[in-house]
Amino acid sequence: MRDGSGTDWLIGSGAGLVDPLQVGHKFARQAVLGLEGFPIPPFACVPAAVFDRVVRPELPAPSDSTSPDWATSSASAVAERARALQSVVRGLEVPQELRDALDRRFDELAGPGGLVAVRACVVPRPGDQELGEDSAQDPFAGLSDSFLYVGREGLADRILSCWASAFNPEAALYRARQGLDPFSARVAVGVQRMVMGVRSFVAFTRDPRAPHDSARRCVIAAAHGIGEGVVQEKADVDHFFVDPVAWRIEAHVVVKSRAVGWDAARPDQGPVAVPVDERQAAAPVLSDTELKEISTLALRVEEHFGEPQDIEGTITEDGGVHLVQARPIVTAPRASTTPPDRGGNAGGILWDNNNVTESYPGVSCALTFSVARTLYEVGFGDLYRRMGVPARLLEHNRPLLRRMVGHLDGWVYYQLDSWYRLHGQIRCFRPLWSTWEQSLGLAESGRHGSASRSRGPLARLADAVHLAEILGRLMAHPRRVRRFLHWWDSYHPQFSDVPAMRPHEVVEAYRTLWAQVSRRWGVTLVNGLFLFTVTWAANGLLRRWLPEAGRSLLNGMLVGGPDNRSAAALRSAIALAETAAASPDLRTALMSDQDPETLWRRLTEQGHDEPFVSAMRQHVQRYGDRGLHDLKLETLTPRDQPWTVLHTVRAYLRQGLTVEGSRTAGREIRRQAEQELRGSLRNPLKRAVLRGTFGIMRMLTRVREDTRFCRSQLIGDVRVLLMRLGEELAAAGRLDRPRDVLDLTADEVLGAFDGTLAGADLRGLAAVRAAERARWTAGDPLPPRMTTDRDLPLATALLSVTGQDAARQAAPEDGTAPSRLLTGLASSSGTVRGTAKIVLDPSVNADECQGRILVARETDPGWLFLMMTASALVVERGTLLSHTAITGRLLGIPTVVAVRDATDLIADGSLIEVDGSSGTVRILDGAS
Repeated sequence: MRDGSGTDWLIGSGAGLVDPLQVGHKFARQAVLGLEGFPIPPFACVPAAVFDRVVRPELPAPSDSTSPDWATSSASAVAERARALQSVVRGLEVPQELRDALDRRFDELAGPGGLVAVRACVVPRPGDQELGEDSAQDPFAGLSDSFLYVGREGLADRILSCWASAFNPEAALYRARQGLDPFSARVAVGVQRMVMGVRSFVAFTRDPRAPHDSARRCVIAAAHGIGEGVVQEKADVDHFFVDPVAWRIEAHVVVKSRAVGWDAARPDQGPVAVPVDERQAAAPVLSDTELKEISTLALRVEEHFGEPQDIEGTITEDGGVHLVQARPIVTAPRASTTPPDRGGNAGGILWDNNNVTESYPGVSCALTFSVARTLYEVGFGDLYRRMGVPARLLEHNRPLLRRMVGHLDGWVYYQLDSWYRLHGQIRCFRPLWSTWEQSLGLAESGRHGSASRSRGPLARLADAVHLAEILGRLMAHPRRVRRFLHWWDSYHPQFSDVPAMRPHEVVEAYRTLWAQVSRRWGVTLVNGLFLFTVTWAANGLLRRWLPEAGRSLLNGMLVGGPDNRSAAALRSAIALAETAAASPDLRTALMSDQDPETLWRRLTEQGHDEPFVSAMRQHVQRYGDRGLHDLKLETLTPRDQPWTVLHTVRAYLRQGLTVEGSRTAGREIRRQAEQELRGSLRNPLKRAVLRGTFGIMRMLTRVREDTRFCRSQLIGDVRVLLMRLGEELAAAGRLDRPRDVLDLTADEVLGAFDGTLAGADLRGLAAVRAAERARWTAGDPLPPRMTTDRDLPLATALLSVTGQDAARQAAPEDGTAPSRLLTGLASSSGTVRGTAKIVLDPSVNADECQGRILVARETDPGWLFLMMTASALVVERGTLLSHTAITGRLLGIPTVVAVRDATDLIADGSLIEVDGSSGTVRILDGAS
């Protein structure tokens, strides 16, 4: 429809409707799909040429107060000019010729009493056809306006509003940041028949987190009402994961009460919040048949355009599916063979403590952080050396080792950029990125994209070579582990007589200890890399051979085999309880109301049952470094307070535990897993391969726990050495109390004796840090993952981060109650219903956890004695390979980790049900 000048006021068909230079990618794509027979509602477009003719000549030139050079303008200046241009556009008149054309076309599209959808789309300029809204390179998604349920009388005004959205401030700022002129946008407007959908969906033809992964699956989000409820998060949404090859469907269904749609009682208000029929609240929005239909439709769109697609659609009352939008899935640039170096200033510094909090929960003192930093530096330095990183490259990246961890408001965090760059040195590690990220809770860090890159033949060949290299190193691993354990078992005992050492001998012993560790400790971390590799292989085999197998099979097959050192410590405590149970006098003494410290003195000083006392002393000597949060130097372990062992012995005595009983429980779990494997996998050769893989996993897991126990002993030795120097500093008047040493760094403590300390006022320094630590402890924790500005001092940068994490918000804004069903990572199978015990301070008596479901933010190896008394474990953080998961399998109790906000959503004393096979925690009532 043209005027005398040849202007197309409205394009309803023909070549113009498929030309993105006239109507934009959004509408050109719909036109192309419509021509191919896809279910596209009919539409017409007001092309960008009309915008150029009607709007552009009316826009004022920049005033003297606004720099015409947008590249040097501030963000506020850009936004201010954008708002001024919007005001100008809204004051314009829609030409009568366009009004007439719209009136005629409206009847054809919607009928006299119908409704239309009016949407804007930024159109690329000639020569930039690959850019523009809904293009593959730069989507500009959500920056232009759309209006739904528009009648004939409001159509012209909505066209004007769509033109004005060319100058939405956020759109102008976005274009400026992309290096484009923020005020040069051209807008086309689509007018489309309004499909009165009752359900809507957004579908991705690939998982949007890894759209180029070979393991393709469709991800579909669906809600009642129209699509705006889904994309704008204003409706309750079900999620579905569809395997388009096997047609397996995984559904995550919520109870739905909110939707967005059209209300006949409020016809002029457009989309409004509408309730969901109570009869539909609990049912899935989409049936399996509809999911297959939508997946097939989405995959046809992908096939047509030749790349992964994001589509939106709606379903009418009669079940008809209508496609209203399609665009490429826009992702970050694919990774090269080396993990990305995000050292550029624009990205900031990315911090994460989802995994490190297992070792260093809560606020850690300065002494703990300084020792942790040294352990990471020397341990991982030795790891990279052992994995074949050239000495020259390792030396070049040595500064990164010093900043693998940070101390943020007292909390220990990983600095992820350093981790990625350092692990990127290990050539043979490249096929394992995704497994490593998932195991450490980093899968959503956004720093690595290797999981989403396409895997061509050469890349797969390189992966095979790298995995063969790891396998070759694995062959020699058991021998190296034996050598390491032999060295440590002979070296560790020398620190049993630290109190008799002179201060200069303590300093020398400390420095020698770390010199030894720097050459040997890497073998403990190499074990972790091998465990990642075998876990990756085991999961791959299970997906291929036993796709229906649950997590319980893998968890059960990891149980059994020789005791690791952590298990030996546990069974040693049970053996003490068995001995006491056999002696009426001992049982009476242990079950008395005497406090443990007094009872310990009574038993040890009065010669009461010498064999039992001797066994207790041996237990403390062997296992006294293992305690709650034993990697934190501020923690007192049984080595410092031996009477605390009696808490555990009392609890086990009350439960009637026996060593043989604990072994029998593990054997039964393993037997059931073996039975499931035989019943599910008939091929004996495949069963043998899986059993062999599981056997290697068990061996590596045992080594992991053995070396973790050695780590507890190492930190125990460090604690004794540094506290000995703290006593000397207090005796010399340099500190008020020996434990004030906790608020100094290890270098400062040693420097006070060997002359490397800059300054002398240790008392004042410790006092300042103690006050700071107290303030951090009383305050709210930082988000588990955050980014800070690398150009600011960290303390200043943290001020702009505090409170930004959505996970720390207490409740929904609408005041609705939180979900009664919590989900996490299934880690140890079984189902238990019982009373929750919230443990925020791990110093609680083990008796308080007896028979209850332990719920915590995180745990570390020192929680083992508490875990032993619990009937199930629920932890906010952790992974399949975390200590909590391993311990749950060891004890044979249901375990679910990574349950977000569990300690906030579950009340102490409430009745809950834990399903360790499905990874769910159901809250059955309030506090009892």
